[in-house]
Amino acid sequence: MARLDITNLAKSFGPMSVLSDVNLHIDSGEFVVFVGPSGCGKSTLLRIISGLETMTSGQLRIDGAIMNDVDPAQRGTAMVFQSYALYPHMTAAENMGFSLKMARQTKPTIREKVAKAASILRLDALLERRPSQLSGGQKQRVAIGRAIVRQPKVFLFDEPLSNLDAELRVRMRAELIDLHRRLGATMIYVTHDQVEAMTLADKMVVMNGGIVQQFGRPLDLYDDPDNRFVAGFIGSPKMNFLKARVGDVRPERVTLSDIAGTSTALELPFRGFDPAVSSVEIGIRPEHVRLAPTDEAGPNDISADVAFVEELGDVTYIHADMPGGERLIVRSDGMRYSGGKTCRARLDPGRFLLFDPSGHRIRSAHAH
Repeated sequence: MARLDITNLAKSFGPMSVLSDVNLHIDSGEFVVFVGPSGCGKSTLLRIISGLETMTSGQLRIDGAIMNDVDPAQRGTAMVFQSYALYPHMTAAENMGFSLKMARQTKPTIREKVAKAASILRLDALLERRPSQLSGGQKQRVAIGRAIVRQPKVFLFDEPLSNLDAELRVRMRAELIDLHRRLGATMIYVTHDQVEAMTLADKMVVMNGGIVQQFGRPLDLYDDPDNRFVAGFIGSPKMNFLKARVGDVRPERVTLSDIAGTSTALELPFRGFDPAVSSVEIGIRPEHVRLAPTDEAGPNDISADVAFVEELGDVTYIHADMPGGERLIVRSDGMRYSGGKTCRARLDPGRFLLFDPSGHRIRSAHAH
């Protein structure tokens, strides 16, 4: 296990900036997931940690030791790649033990370490098979076993499950969680799948455009995002965003009007709202929007045109178009949609998140 500190890290390829002012502290034994859209810099950051890529500026420390110019083989890290990268002519055991062989460790030591890793990963019966005789999930476990035998300080995973089918991905996620629990090792994992990130992570690093947008526990990022990007990226289905005009501003509350192009105006508790802000975006998750009873119109109801309905058995999502052009997703638990081409959505102002025109979160003074 090892702690990892990244300070003011930046990376450029010529004039193009790929990472900018990255500052992270990862505690020993944590499972940290870098997540973000393609091209956000998460894999480049992982490669810098491993030593496969150099940084332009900044500092990387593992257990307090500066690693900027340390050879990858001496950093105490082990990488698991998306492509497995197994030698096709070697057995699973030979693949797992190859790095130890190159390090000139004795055959009994190699056998012992490979057998221990195989036991952890339930590969005992597959050690004599070659990669062509293994399934995708088995190949990935062999690749993980190759990392385990090196007994690294930090495990690095670069989208290791992206080549697997959906069912196998779910199973492998559970195996990775169990592996982390048993090894107690520091693990850093890269994915573009935010559901995978929330499932695996002790902490998440949300990245976009080479910048760390927010770092923290998954549910903290879900409940209390710092900006519109994090709010929209975390959660499935994604958060609803509705434009609104700022009306009456008082010390303890604010009134929002013209919500999503409708005549609806809502008053919500809010301390210290800046009266200079004339417009906002409301963020509200689908589970905080409900279908209003057809025979009971409420003050917080908004009429919308139903675009399509997702019937998933235990839950139904109604996708509706607002007069202002925004798409509103309404979640209905345990109730099949039997309405027509229009619906009435009931909003909960107590669940609103507010964002200014630049996408920054507007927080009430009540918020922590």
